[in-house]
Amino acid sequence: MAKRSGYHHVALRARDLHKTIAFYEALGCTVVRKWGEGDKEVCMMDAGGGNIVEIFAGGGTEMESFPHFEHIALRSDDVDGDYQDALAGGAREKDQPKDVNIGGFYPVRIAFVFGLNDELIEFFHEY
Repeated sequence: MAKRSGYHHVALRARDLHKTIAFYEALGCTVVRKWGEGDKEVCMMDAGGGNIVEIFAGGGTEMESFPHFEHIALRSDDVDGDYQDALAGGAREKDQPKDVNIGGFYPVRIAFVFGLNDELIEFFHEY
């Protein structure tokens, strides 16, 4: 089993990305990186100690009246192993492990599963 080192980020889909960024800045968060545009724009903000809030645009007005978290991302030193362990533990497959270059400049290895309560879990490794 892979060694767990905590959360990498929690992701939030925002009704208004720029107002949400300003809100989190007012709470002391700082922008780490941004990419995309329009409804595909994303911003990662450091909430302190490297704990990231990832904010996605495109929430729209049809969102529920409560906060809408997209997924929980767990730091991983073995994305493939964590993915297989999760499936063996009863999770359902969403996206198999793969290398991606987020925003064209941020190389990571990721995988997604649905947990036992249908929560979306991402295993996340920064290179």
